[in-house]
Amino acid sequence: MNLKTLLSSVDIKVDWIGLRKVEEKTTVRRARNGNLDPLAISYDKGIMVEILMDGQFSYSGTNDLSAEGVQKAAERALSQSKRLRDYRLFSFESAVRPCSTGTYKTPIKYILESSKAHSLNELALHISKSLRVDDKIINTSAAMISIEQEISFISSNGSDFTQHFHQRAFHCSATAREGSNIQTRTNGFSLGQGGDEFFDADHLSREAFRIAREAIELTQAEECPAGLYDLVLMPDQLYLQIHESIGHPLELDRILGDERNYAGWSFIKPEDFGHLQYGSPLLNVTFDPFVQGEFASYQYDDTGATAEQHYLIKEGVLQRGLGSLESQKRSGIPGVSSSRASSWNRPPIDRMANINIEHGSSTLAEMISSTESGILMKTNKSWSIDDYRNKFQFGCEYGQLIENGKITKTLKNPNYRGVTTPFWHGLKMVGDASTFEIHGNLYCGKGEPNQIIRVGHATPVCLFTGVEVFGGGAQ
Repeated sequence: MNLKTLLSSVDIKVDWIGLRKVEEKTTVRRARNGNLDPLAISYDKGIMVEILMDGQFSYSGTNDLSAEGVQKAAERALSQSKRLRDYRLFSFESAVRPCSTGTYKTPIKYILESSKAHSLNELALHISKSLRVDDKIINTSAAMISIEQEISFISSNGSDFTQHFHQRAFHCSATAREGSNIQTRTNGFSLGQGGDEFFDADHLSREAFRIAREAIELTQAEECPAGLYDLVLMPDQLYLQIHESIGHPLELDRILGDERNYAGWSFIKPEDFGHLQYGSPLLNVTFDPFVQGEFASYQYDDTGATAEQHYLIKEGVLQRGLGSLESQKRSGIPGVSSSRASSWNRPPIDRMANINIEHGSSTLAEMISSTESGILMKTNKSWSIDDYRNKFQFGCEYGQLIENGKITKTLKNPNYRGVTTPFWHGLKMVGDASTFEIHGNLYCGKGEPNQIIRVGHATPVCLFTGVEVFGGGAQ
């Protein structure tokens, strides 16, 4: 049955009801040390029934897509709502589930026919082999992930929309050894929305060659020094800095305390919005669901709220949070259309989507030439941040020492630490459009029960002043 028929067949008395169907197929192609792993394909499909009764939302998911299965799920949701009505925190109206109609589809150039899909297996195998550029390379891997997802939503107040996403990701890794010194270099993760044109053989092969050469380079590199330095962060590291020290602390459910038992709280207070100088005046951060190719671009969130671009931080001042219409009602804080669920068997909660730093006017060469004593860092290796998303520490795979405006040597095991707002206040230069790159995260975890969701982050290169830097042996 289609969703309209299923919705009309549900026989319960509620103030509002919505059905969200999610169908997803994930294909993973992986090769290690010149050998293909077995092809991994997962397929998932189901419906989340959501109801509003007496101001209380309740949910029940089912993978029985018959009318009987959906009816039973609706009855479970209503029964749960009745049991919990005395414990509700807030009384909602159906206005927090707006009426939305339309379609969204990832712009793509092509999808390989099934008869030609084996060429992607061959590409993963080729890259795994090509990473072994020298006998010093002792381990290689290449992985290519294809995700096809369709989300359909229909509700009793007229919502009827469908979104079809095509998402791709590529990862490669090379480990080099010289004597007892072992170093691993990866591409982090290249990912985005698009078709199989994402897996461009020439581009991925060039990436693999660079990664392998830099792994060997790191085995001969000096340890990163310790001290206060200017810090040039490349986009493949800066995206995670955005994720951890801007995205998560701005989630309204954290600020309200909903996530404190598992994912933690936030140092941000409700009264900070519109007033807090989060960073330097060069810091402009947007929630932007319309960047073509970015991982979390969409037209509607999972409650039906229409996507709109908004500044979260403008000229360094905090403007908006990341939160659903429900969280906005509860907190009185302006939010964005970012209530998202990881699958059909999870309710939507406040999540990140595309959180980006807008580009500035400086070139990478200008940043380097303006730096007397600094370190450039690439590609995240480790991270740690406290429950309030305030104090943090990041390790990177690859560093370069900058002395008197020039890069002088490669450094291994570069790390840096700081406190969120002082760190962003140290933002000195923001890269121009030529330095702007799209990145993101396949595995952002949050919520009880846990939800793993995919997010996007786009950013230029940025230069920070007075950052505490240290090497792998420092404490």
